[in-house]
Amino acid sequence: MTGIATRYLYLVRHGEALADESGLTEGGRRQATLLGQHLRGIPFAAVHHGPLPRAEQTARLIGDHLENVPLTVSDVAGDYVPYMPVRGELPAESADLFLRFLADVTDEEREHGPALARRALGLFTGPVDAEEDRYELVVTHNFLIAWLVREAMHAPKWRWLGLNHGNAALTVIRYAPGRPASVLISNDMRHLPTELQWTGFPPELHI
Repeated sequence: MTGIATRYLYLVRHGEALADESGLTEGGRRQATLLGQHLRGIPFAAVHHGPLPRAEQTARLIGDHLENVPLTVSDVAGDYVPYMPVRGELPAESADLFLRFLADVTDEEREHGPALARRALGLFTGPVDAEEDRYELVVTHNFLIAWLVREAMHAPKWRWLGLNHGNAALTVIRYAPGRPASVLISNDMRHLPTELQWTGFPPELHI
């Protein structure tokens, strides 16, 4: 009979992208390579990545340093808006800011994104039906990482907004049987040299 084991979900935002988003910059490629070296030795069962070039290239560069780990492309790991809040859900002092940020989201995106986000919760979260702990890596985009961190913290659905992650930064969530989800690592860039940290953030937020 199959038991219930812990899932360790490793979440990575893609490396720094070119201005036209057709792939990674040279810095982005270095970020992905260094992250792959950092993750070497972790017994990943799978690497999931979004379909866009910047996520696929990041996953492949990381995968070069992993041993016989399958890479799987998935729309669920793609770049989409996971939840569209209404004004009444948002803090009064930041509602205008967030609603301006979301103003250009199309009707199709408003419907399609939340559906993918619900699928992501089913696919990537919770303990696993297995005898041994499972390690999975998802190479994705800022919004999905924020959505999954928000879920792990039992925060309101709108709270994916404002949770930002650097390029090639690492977040790890543990889903243990009988326990609440635990964010073990968040936005970790220690594997990157100083000049490759904090890309994806405006300059005033660099630490």
